[in-house]
Amino acid sequence: MIRFIATSDWHLGNLFHGNDRLPEHRHFLNWLLTQIEEQQPDALLVAGDVFDNGNPSAAAQSAYYEFLAAATQRCPQMQVVISAGNHDSASRLEAPRPMLSRHRIEIRGNVHREWVQESTEEGGQWQVNYDDLMIPVVTGKGEEMVILAVPFLRSDVVQNANYSEGVNHFLHALTERARELHPGRPLVMMAHMYAKGADIADSDHSEKIVIGGQEEVAMGNWTDHPDYLTCGHIHKRQHIWNTDWARYSGSVLPMSFAEKDYTHGVDLVTLEAGKRAKVEQLVYAPQHKLVVLPDDDTAPTPAQLKKLINTHLQERVDGVLGDDFCYVVLKMKMEKVNNETVKELEELVNTKNAVLCKIQKIIPHLDVTTLSGTQQLSSLDDILNRDPMDTLKETYLIKHGEEMGEEQEALLADLLQSIKYETKD
Repeated sequence: MIRFIATSDWHLGNLFHGNDRLPEHRHFLNWLLTQIEEQQPDALLVAGDVFDNGNPSAAAQSAYYEFLAAATQRCPQMQVVISAGNHDSASRLEAPRPMLSRHRIEIRGNVHREWVQESTEEGGQWQVNYDDLMIPVVTGKGEEMVILAVPFLRSDVVQNANYSEGVNHFLHALTERARELHPGRPLVMMAHMYAKGADIADSDHSEKIVIGGQEEVAMGNWTDHPDYLTCGHIHKRQHIWNTDWARYSGSVLPMSFAEKDYTHGVDLVTLEAGKRAKVEQLVYAPQHKLVVLPDDDTAPTPAQLKKLINTHLQERVDGVLGDDFCYVVLKMKMEKVNNETVKELEELVNTKNAVLCKIQKIIPHLDVTTLSGTQQLSSLDDILNRDPMDTLKETYLIKHGEEMGEEQEALLADLLQSIKYETKD
């Protein structure tokens, strides 16, 4: 039996609506150290987005290295494997690899390639060094497995017109090579990608998703797949679509208010010969909850919103913000928002054990078919022949809930006229 902890998407150094989250991340890392000490796993796998950006602060890097030092002390036999995500600087993450590998910490940031000369003098090609991505793990009881550490595959590595096909070719080739070199050993792959069918928030999702799904990877119909795949990039914990052997472990903290109802933590995975991987989530409660008032689609008046604040948010003790404060979003209709109201709400929240992140303006839903002057568009010609001003006025009305003023309309008319003359020239 082999056991390992799988995690991803730490995003160390992240700012949440301008608030430094380093204390939150230290809270999580201390919790993870406790889990490691209690579970004594054979390996810890971190599948990308260790940091929130490619140039993390010194404080974020200190938290990272302090954790690694403590983890290897509390569980000396544990193998740590870390791969780069799309937020990480692959080279920066991998830079201390020679030193860390001496402490049973393996980093894979880059996919290394070698120039292979063919039989003819002029021929040759770059070949991926798949062997470099394989990390054998031997448990204290002599059991063995092989970790296939795949960093985020950028287009220059995949080099395929179809990104999904290129990634699949890479993963399949790595798996085949591993089975050739390590026959009979369990294979555990870790990767960082956007798998087809992944469940992400409809709005305000914080994952970097390329428009049009150009980096979406279809994972189905893979018969000779690894025994288990743990994946990073998508923040909601879930199975990867159309598989029963691969899953996202999810982010360790909510990265936007759209993720306020996600369950966070790490996966404890157990592998036994001839059995499907057993996956148990070790649930982590983030230090700060996310609160949206109201938590439905109603649009309260300022007075009602103040009542909600007093009902749902606790007072500060002696006027001091506690370690367990919550992040808050307030929702109001646009016509109810003015500077005086905003100031009053901010002052009220500042008396609570909470930090106000934003006041979200609710735009009333408008049925555009009932707007005066709305033109029925049924063909491409209708769109091309329509007066641009009509489109701009309707867009303004839908966005702001009120009609465009005469001064704004005059400015736009002048702009459209100047564009018309420039086009003619």
